[in-house]
Amino acid sequence: MQANTQDSAAVENSAQYLTFVLDSEEYAIDILRVQEIKSWSPVTHVPRSPEHMLGVINLRGAIVPVIDLRRRFSCDVKEFTNKTAVVIVRAERDKSEKVMGLVVDRVSEVYHFSNEQIQPSAGITSGIDADFIYGLAQAEEKLVIVLNLDKIVDSDLPENLEPEEASNDQ
Repeated sequence: MQANTQDSAAVENSAQYLTFVLDSEEYAIDILRVQEIKSWSPVTHVPRSPEHMLGVINLRGAIVPVIDLRRRFSCDVKEFTNKTAVVIVRAERDKSEKVMGLVVDRVSEVYHFSNEQIQPSAGITSGIDADFIYGLAQAEEKLVIVLNLDKIVDSDLPENLEPEEASNDQ
């Protein structure tokens, strides 16, 4: 991370954000929500799950759902590469902490953003559900989309993927 344009007082009043790339766009999430970053490895498919839910992994005894953010954000699907990563994140849902893996094209940088630096997105979502975007922040000479991790996790946890009720038509 390059903080050469920020003084130490500004850094103390900011939070760190991990950025990653999807389809040439850069996104950011609060680094305190990142549990770990893993390289891509196959997952166990979950029947009847949405297309963006790739499956689950066993992470030291915990079953963790994994979603493909490219598919979730309606980007073109592409082959995974050696730069493809799974960012394991923690988010709040129903007053408890939940863990989920997010597949991204590649992990990028870590930046410091203050709350004042994160501006509302003004409704520009480019195919992403507006609830998933917290705001936009200037990082060096580019805009970074800051994601609302709680909304993404809340919308994609397996508990939301209940099978349809069986029909009684016989």
